[in-house]
Amino acid sequence: MKTTIDIPEATLKDALRLSGAKTKRAAVVHAMDEFIRRKRMSEAVNLLGQSDTFRSHDDLIKARLKHRTA
Repeated sequence: MKTTIDIPEATLKDALRLSGAKTKRAAVVHAMDEFIRRKRMSEAVNLLGQSDTFRSHDDLIKARLKHRTA
């Protein structure tokens, strides 16, 4: 999808330099992908401990030890 946006020149130069991208488009896409990845990770972290179906770390250790002795 084509979109016209006004990005400050210094910000775009930093994005190009830090991402190693060869084009402005690649730098912007990389930045957007990184933003999305970080938001998804943050959402996943917020969900930790909110499910009764997941085992705790201690439960996993006990199950592994039990499996080894069986």
